[in-house]
Amino acid sequence: MEAEKWGRRIRAFRKLKGYTQERFAKDLGISVSILGEIERGNRLPTEQFLQMAAERLNIAVEELYPPGEERRLENV
Repeated sequence: MEAEKWGRRIRAFRKLKGYTQERFAKDLGISVSILGEIERGNRLPTEQFLQMAAERLNIAVEELYPPGEERRLENV
């Protein structure tokens, strides 16, 4: 359930900035399947992923955090 919150926010920002899943995954250097797993809530994003995603989206990494979530992610 927690991962779904992350995935929804990441997907929303990606779409807001006009990225397709394919282009965003390529820019981040990950596979589309990994990005899809994160966006569907099947996988928690790592801190490294969040840093890279925020940089590509030109937003502060804190904007990707769901309201009330602490910085306690797995480093997969």
